[in-house]
Amino acid sequence: MKFNTKQNVFFVNLIVASLFSYISGLSQSKKAEFHYAPTWESVWNHKAAPEWFEDAKFGVYFHWGPYSVPAFGSAWYPRNMYLEKNRVRKFHEENYGSIYVFGYEDFIPLFKAEHFDPKQWADLFALSGAKFAGPVAQHHDGFAMWDSDINPWNVKDMGPKRDILGDLFVELRKRNLKTIATFHHARNGQRNANNPKLWGRKGYNSHYPYQPNLPTATTDPKLKKLFGNFEHINDFNAYWLDQVTEVIDKYSPDIIWFDSWLNLIPEEFRLKMVAHHLNNGLKQHKEVVLCHKQNDLPQEISIYDFEQGGRRDVYPIPWMTDITLGESRWMYVKDHPNKDAALVIRNMIDVWSKNGVVLLNVSPTADGTIPAEQQQILKQIGQWLNIHGEAVFETRPHLVFGYGTAVAEQGSHDGQSSKVAYTANDVRFTVAKDQKAMYIFFLGKPESGKRIQLRTIGGFHRNIPPGNISDVQLLGADVKVKWEHTAESFYLTMPETTMNDIATVFKLELQTP
Repeated sequence: MKFNTKQNVFFVNLIVASLFSYISGLSQSKKAEFHYAPTWESVWNHKAAPEWFEDAKFGVYFHWGPYSVPAFGSAWYPRNMYLEKNRVRKFHEENYGSIYVFGYEDFIPLFKAEHFDPKQWADLFALSGAKFAGPVAQHHDGFAMWDSDINPWNVKDMGPKRDILGDLFVELRKRNLKTIATFHHARNGQRNANNPKLWGRKGYNSHYPYQPNLPTATTDPKLKKLFGNFEHINDFNAYWLDQVTEVIDKYSPDIIWFDSWLNLIPEEFRLKMVAHHLNNGLKQHKEVVLCHKQNDLPQEISIYDFEQGGRRDVYPIPWMTDITLGESRWMYVKDHPNKDAALVIRNMIDVWSKNGVVLLNVSPTADGTIPAEQQQILKQIGQWLNIHGEAVFETRPHLVFGYGTAVAEQGSHDGQSSKVAYTANDVRFTVAKDQKAMYIFFLGKPESGKRIQLRTIGGFHRNIPPGNISDVQLLGADVKVKWEHTAESFYLTMPETTMNDIATVFKLELQTP
């Protein structure tokens, strides 16, 4: 059989297309077959920060549970009420009676969450500008905020009698927000029952203090699960893993985040958890994230979080800080003051300039109301981001984060992102990820008409913009901005217009090669 030229070309193309399709199919099949094993060698293939997480910059979560009912002390109320000579113990006895008559479990029927409205909460979180949100799925107290078949102490069977985590996730996803579930229950396991030296206050490796005469030493088959009082600690470790696995299987959170003391969980259980979360991500066709607080997971596969803290300088890989809106408390505490919106936003800018992501905590009351003052702060953050969001979302750090006079220590608790008082003398930078713009933040209200020299982006410095400056704009204002970029320095004249009271942002439009 003879073929003409056109036929020959047709069949050659057909063969090439078939080969390409076959090879592509093999490639897709190989991808589909990939499965993470619970080994460091396997999970090392996971990249800690997918692009969507680097772009997101800001999320919201909340400390809320039976410990919100007394609204006193801190979220460690469940522990402290069982300690002698503790102010929480005194408060508890004065208001609820003896710990032998009214235990922590007796707060659960009072935690009704009757005003919890997941639609309203999701609307508020979206309005704040947050790109992901979710609950403390389980705090140290052992109470699960989801519909659990494993933990009998859960919100669906007790207290609110509804699935808090599940109902909220549904509404968040309707608003295209990613989801986060945080786990703090590694400390819930009772590790001191056989170690009298650690009974009482010294046993910080277990949330609930242990002494044979305390209610926390119960052997009741159900109640001992609340107090983490298992006969063998490996039984608790399995219980810890089963609960995390259940949340992954039932709700597929985009981010799972672990509080301190994850190192108390043996490596084999941590690896099973990591592999299961990553495999569920593959199953759901999405890139998932892990977060941790101590040296209990490698930073190459999990985001490191500084509690109420931060870094002094730009870090090459993304990191996180969790900050609470309360002055120092995470749960709702009656009459506890909140930080003001300006302080929060300025500290968030500092984090973003250093390649960080902010997880902001709110503190609902026991009935499911987010306090009006905290709602207002979230709305103010959203209003500021509505004008200046392009300088935040989908940006990357500059070679240097900025400069200024504000000073703070690096690390967790009262560090760089907690409550440092910034001024207009403190300047921060970000760069659009396509490098078509650079942003200058003044963390305060600069003086109108003032000519400011920014030597740090001058021509002789290593941290010059990634392209030639073609124009400068003041975000949120339609005014002409005077500027000059010389070989030695960059000069910016503050326009004669109303500046933003919280943080003023200039956009440098760049011509990239």
